[in-house]
Amino acid sequence: MSGGTDSSVAAMLLLEQGFEVTGVTFRFWDDAHAAAHLHDAERLARRLGMEHVVCDARELFRERIVSYFVHEYLSGRTPFPCAKCNNELKWNLMFQEAAQRGCDRVATGHYVNVCREGGHCFVAEGADRDKDQSFFLWGLGSEQLAKVLFPLGPYTKAQVRTLARERGFCEVADKKDSLGVCFCPGDYRTFLKEYLDQPERYIRPGYFVDEAGQVLGRHAGYPLYTVGQRRGLVYLNRAVFVKEIRPERNEVVLAPLSSLYRTCFYVCDYRVTDSSLFSPTDFDTVTRIRYRKQNTLSRIHFLNERLLKVELAEPLESIAPGQTAVFYRAGKVLGGGFITVEN
Repeated sequence: MSGGTDSSVAAMLLLEQGFEVTGVTFRFWDDAHAAAHLHDAERLARRLGMEHVVCDARELFRERIVSYFVHEYLSGRTPFPCAKCNNELKWNLMFQEAAQRGCDRVATGHYVNVCREGGHCFVAEGADRDKDQSFFLWGLGSEQLAKVLFPLGPYTKAQVRTLARERGFCEVADKKDSLGVCFCPGDYRTFLKEYLDQPERYIRPGYFVDEAGQVLGRHAGYPLYTVGQRRGLVYLNRAVFVKEIRPERNEVVLAPLSSLYRTCFYVCDYRVTDSSLFSPTDFDTVTRIRYRKQNTLSRIHFLNERLLKVELAEPLESIAPGQTAVFYRAGKVLGGGFITVEN
């Protein structure tokens, strides 16, 4: 329970369906925003007459997620901390808490559904296509999904706000959605400069270069740029984008948009429901590399237990190392992993 609209209404619906509900709020970060959410979750639980517990995971979160976030930028990649947290921390903690408290199921306020087909459980897209969050949950396995409830899957966000208002929770109904990274709601560049002990070791002037290595101008430090970025670069008489980041040289490669298109890329640390569901010869899988964007037919080649190759039916631009690729078919999530352009 985050204290927001979605998790609050999910708890209300579960109680109405006859479940005995325990609300769990994780403390991942210390700031005014996190403290306010914790207070709201506690107050709502009291009003609903349900047990509420707080799990202090700040140290784990800093070790596994914040450190990863910083390390990825320093390595010239673009991190996706929400995917990392879901796959390696948050869901594991939820299942641990459920086991310790004798709970049979785990539920969240995500706008997704679960479907069962061919002996497997899959995350499926929610009814609200604008709020669908299946892109973030590719790491959940079939055995885990068999124990998960997503009460908001059949609803739109507008309907969820109405449900809260009808039950007399107007403050809950009118809450704004949380945006961005929970520990870094603003510009990541400011966060890096404040978080690093010696930021000048990494964030120092270097050169913009073209694909041939010719110097185009000076930049403020390679961690401050991401693949696909257009703004805040160097003034030229043509449009250029960040194509590549070279930490070892403190170089940022700029190129025209046409140079950023690729017809294949690699994915590491992947998780899939069943590798036999993918055809190595047919373009039968939809690959999504951005939330709600760029759904492209593809075929998947499993190279080993850690690495796979995505071959695209049409070129895509700005495929950023460190971000995630998620695989779909007929609205079901088949799996996903972290993008790495080079084999």
